[in-house]
Amino acid sequence: MVNEGPNQEESDDTPVPESALQADPSVSVHPSVSVHPSVSINPSVSVHPSSSAHPSALAQPSGLAHPSSSGPEDLSVIKVSRRRWAVVLVFSCYSMCNSFQWIQYGSINNIFMHFYGVSAFAIDWLSMCYMLTYIPLLLPVAWLLEKFGLRTIALTGSALNCLGAWVKLGSLKPHLFPVTVVGQLICSVAQVFILGMPSRIASVWFGANEVSTACSVAVFGNQLGIAIGFLVPPVLVPNIEDRDELAYHISIMFYIIGGVATLLLILVIIVFKEKPKYPPSRAQSLSYALTSPDASYLGSIARLFKNLNFVLLVITYGMSPYGISSLGNGLSKWLSLNAGAFYALSTLLNRMVIWHYPGEEVNAGRIGLTIVIAGMLGAVISGIWLDRSKTYKETTLVVYIMTLVGMVVYTFTLNLGHLWVVFITAGTMGFFMTGYLPLGFEFAVELTYPESEGISSGLLNISAQVFGIIFTISQGQIIDNYGTKPGNIFLCVFLTLGAALTAFIKADLRRQKANKETLENKLQEEEEESNTSKVPTAVSEDHL
Repeated sequence: MVNEGPNQEESDDTPVPESALQADPSVSVHPSVSVHPSVSINPSVSVHPSSSAHPSALAQPSGLAHPSSSGPEDLSVIKVSRRRWAVVLVFSCYSMCNSFQWIQYGSINNIFMHFYGVSAFAIDWLSMCYMLTYIPLLLPVAWLLEKFGLRTIALTGSALNCLGAWVKLGSLKPHLFPVTVVGQLICSVAQVFILGMPSRIASVWFGANEVSTACSVAVFGNQLGIAIGFLVPPVLVPNIEDRDELAYHISIMFYIIGGVATLLLILVIIVFKEKPKYPPSRAQSLSYALTSPDASYLGSIARLFKNLNFVLLVITYGMSPYGISSLGNGLSKWLSLNAGAFYALSTLLNRMVIWHYPGEEVNAGRIGLTIVIAGMLGAVISGIWLDRSKTYKETTLVVYIMTLVGMVVYTFTLNLGHLWVVFITAGTMGFFMTGYLPLGFEFAVELTYPESEGISSGLLNISAQVFGIIFTISQGQIIDNYGTKPGNIFLCVFLTLGAALTAFIKADLRRQKANKETLENKLQEEEEESNTSKVPTAVSEDHL
């Protein structure tokens, strides 16, 4: 039977004794139902006129035939696992490690330019390679996720992240820039196994009333890694002329991140499981029942692109505030239109600040840190709000518009000559920019249920990468030729377009409907059972 407490902790199963399956005098049997002498009736089963009396003939919600409960999980029981928070925290940590490696070059790009003797464009591509590798690899990795499952993808992503970190230790000479490029490329492949995971982990492991919060926690780790990437490299690697001493400071940073990545790989091996014993929500239970081993992967993608609401979300996610922020130092990897702008802003942030405030490399990093910390707060608040209100479209539209307002204010206050003003405006903008991340992921899952969360999230991230590259290159050229204000206005135009398109998305919350309809079906069945048990019936000797 279905456990009505979706947040009940997982407990050990106790086998049902055979005596519990014998007929109970409290069971009412309709006269039209013939009961074979060899059939025993479970006390909790009310037999309806149209039902077979065999105990295995249980009605399934919405007419879906669930797999047998003798499998690895019992789909008729809804429970959440105690392990769920450990799983999402470990994921959040190795996502943090990967995003730190993404941003560690951009936050001190002038120092790495001096050490390796390369151009600013070459250092920018160490961040943008994360976007480039994601686009061609997303669909193969999404297929691997469906084929081999959550644990395999987690192990692969964590292992590649660890390998890339150690490869970079072989690039501690000025002429070994190609080695650091190889290490960064390995880390960029690892992020393909990471970016689309938050919504999948949340759906598989968390109950209906905590799934958006869990998604925001998973996103939180990535943002924390970016924040640390803004803060730590300028502290560990000072801006000095002596290349030998500079190599020593860079090696300290590389050794620390290599050790952390190794520890996190070990934790993934220990903690990560494919899925909990019981489905954590009714929607997830139905999703398991609807999953077919013969389902076409390409067919799923085709269905997604026939979903107009999802297509609009993919476009607006790319233009979103998240994409804008990548201009500063690579933050853009998480945002689409919104995200694309985020990418551009984070990759070019250091360049924009130093343009107006020469010699303020450290404060440029702190401004980036402010954006990310405010964004982490926004992401968590967004997740909690979604779990409470379920207002996906309304919240997404408000966040989009507020990001546009923040970007406009940031654009026209950057050149006032007061760094404290930049800190405030950048922090406000970051709060809404990054708060958009869990909104986009969870809104996509709602619009596309019961399709794979990995595919829908992956397509959002592809949009973010594409727009991020376009915005980063375009805005970089505009800043170099015309200044920072025209470059930021360029982003504001796309944010305005993204907000307008978001207004046309219909809030077709399919996952919420699945949870609601399944609960209503169960309550209706219980009411029918109760009414049937109250009807006096006579059982003839012939029937017995």
